[in-house]
Amino acid sequence: MNLQCPMPKFDFDVITLGHGSGGLLTHRLLKSGVFDIFKNDLLDQQHDGASFELNGKVAFSTDSYVISPIFFPGGNIGDLAINGTVNDLAMCGAQAKYLSLAFIIEEGFAMKEFWEVLVNIKEAAYKANVKIVTGDTKVVEKGKGDKIFINTSGIGIIHPKAAIHHNRIEAGDVIIVSGNIATHGIAIMSLRKGLEFETSIESDTANLNHTVISLIEKFGTGIKFLRDPTRGGVASVLNEIAELTRLGYYIDQQLIPIDEQVDGACEMLGLDPLYVANEGLFIAVVKKENAAAFLQQLKQQDCGINAAIIGEVTNEHPGKVILKSRIGGKRVVNYLTGEQLPRIC
Repeated sequence: MNLQCPMPKFDFDVITLGHGSGGLLTHRLLKSGVFDIFKNDLLDQQHDGASFELNGKVAFSTDSYVISPIFFPGGNIGDLAINGTVNDLAMCGAQAKYLSLAFIIEEGFAMKEFWEVLVNIKEAAYKANVKIVTGDTKVVEKGKGDKIFINTSGIGIIHPKAAIHHNRIEAGDVIIVSGNIATHGIAIMSLRKGLEFETSIESDTANLNHTVISLIEKFGTGIKFLRDPTRGGVASVLNEIAELTRLGYYIDQQLIPIDEQVDGACEMLGLDPLYVANEGLFIAVVKKENAAAFLQQLKQQDCGINAAIIGEVTNEHPGKVILKSRIGGKRVVNYLTGEQLPRIC
């Protein structure tokens, strides 16, 4: 596939309300932009939906992306939207096959910026080996949106060896995180108006499906649970599964991987990195006897270089997440209350 995407010559510099009318301007926008850049046999039908066949057990997921700012170190709202839904399917043990892509665009949005978003979407879809097969475009009046919102829905085939469900978690299982936590949230926070500070931190947004499927292929039912800790961070995911399983989740702060700059930024801003959003990270709960080999294979992947075992599941403190601090004390890690980082994904 040719990933070189020079911007075509458009007859307009910004998106207007007419581009959402369903008429000639809509046709020109889609024809010279969306349909050409995402060209494939299913999308080329330009129908109201896509028709295809799938063999095997299927997973389905949807998500909406309203991040601000839409451009950030390491990516933009486009690749974030693709990676987010691809990863949600991967957490179900599924390889994403087809995606829908819907835009809500604010009147006045620059075509140059829209093209940049489209290019990132194309590159992310190519890396994830997923096809965009249907979609929608709406334009809202200026002041009724924030440049662009994106919704992606995805469907994928669950790997036959996958058995991902919180009901399978047992005391003695090991908790693994695939990389440095809180990187995405701090990359976004570094751009917030009035909160700018100098860092070289980039978002960790990335597709995880190839890595996850390779782990499932090798370890199968030894992988009990997977989840990507986006909004609410690691703490929220662990609280969710603690509540569902009525087991205790014991984690050691000293073992949790975090970039030194990210840790420093969190301290400066008064943020607990356990609650900060991630986008290219997953939490795995695996059988104890598989943990060392699972970690070794994960660390061989680009997205898993900093992976670490951070704790275990216990029968103590049912329904609670307990953190052992760096100085040896213990405390309960509760759900995030309120909104720590608005518009993070």
